[in-house]
Amino acid sequence: MSGDTRKPRIAVLFGGRSSEHAVSCVTAMSVLSVIDPTKYDVVPIGISKAGQWVLAGQETQQWRIEAGSLPEVNPDAQAITLSRTVTGAELVSNEPGRVPELLGEVDVVFPLLHGPFGEDGTIQGLLELADTRYVGAGVTASAVGMDKEFMKIVLAAAGLNVHPYRVIRDRDWQQSRTEVLRKVAELGWPVFVKPARAGSSIGISKVDGPEQLEAAIEAAREYDPKVMVEAAVRGREIEIGVLQGKDGAGPRTSFPGEVIASAEHSFYDFEAKYLADSGTEVSCPAELPEPVIEQLRDAAVKAFDAIEAEGLSRVDFFYTPEGELVINEINTMPGFTPQSMFPQMWAASGMSYPELVEELIQLALQRKTGLR
Repeated sequence: MSGDTRKPRIAVLFGGRSSEHAVSCVTAMSVLSVIDPTKYDVVPIGISKAGQWVLAGQETQQWRIEAGSLPEVNPDAQAITLSRTVTGAELVSNEPGRVPELLGEVDVVFPLLHGPFGEDGTIQGLLELADTRYVGAGVTASAVGMDKEFMKIVLAAAGLNVHPYRVIRDRDWQQSRTEVLRKVAELGWPVFVKPARAGSSIGISKVDGPEQLEAAIEAAREYDPKVMVEAAVRGREIEIGVLQGKDGAGPRTSFPGEVIASAEHSFYDFEAKYLADSGTEVSCPAELPEPVIEQLRDAAVKAFDAIEAEGLSRVDFFYTPEGELVINEINTMPGFTPQSMFPQMWAASGMSYPELVEELIQLALQRKTGLR
């Protein structure tokens, strides 16, 4: 950052090429509404579904998810790029037929991108190349956290309890389908079939028997040729938030929260997560014995450290009737509207939504650059 007295400039990056484009738009609406304009110069940057970077508006109505209507970044808005210069990272306007115009230096990028081409290390790699500070996990942690197979391998290696699963690669599905189906059946029923590198419950099916399995795998393959099939775990769905520590201190954890999907949803699917009338309940803090809460916190920090996460993560568990904790996943850019579980857990822990956004910006401003 230059030596003048200008306000730090925060570029809020959202949209993107993944199937979670709409979720990212809604998240950005929430974050943009609470960043203090007297303290920061805020620039909203949308990435269209085709990958164009554009200056985006902050009007809240256009970024809402409603039944039958999903928000989308307008690809025809003013085109921009992020360019590395001698003094730092600069936003550059690239309007057709006009000389490129410098729009100013960027101090921190807040990448509110979910799924591939945003949460998987790709945007993080671009920002590292531009020597630009940003909110959240780095390249490796983002990539590991996005790929459910490698995530589970790392978490299991760290000593965390991972439930049984099978991975279906494109080659195996094309050449050895019968053998693939046989191996999946060994997990028992029901199973959950998921794209291996997607989120927000998009493309996920609960399968109660072999007659439904092939269709569920094909549905997941519409989003990713690599598919994860997990054995169902009988238990309560418990989540916990993790924030990077300050000044070299260890990670901090929130109170845990519990997701209770309504009877209309057989699991915590996209509608249950994002539609206001889904009937899904969130209990925060979750009613759990204190020793279990401490186990959850320890396991969440272990997962955060195992993938070398930074900034924030949400760690999801199952708590079985036998008192066993089974880790489901770590999410390096969790849902981040005020109604999302991660902010709700931190609100219950004493950190409001605006305070949480400010905390993440401050962590990013302190981030070291040019060292990877």
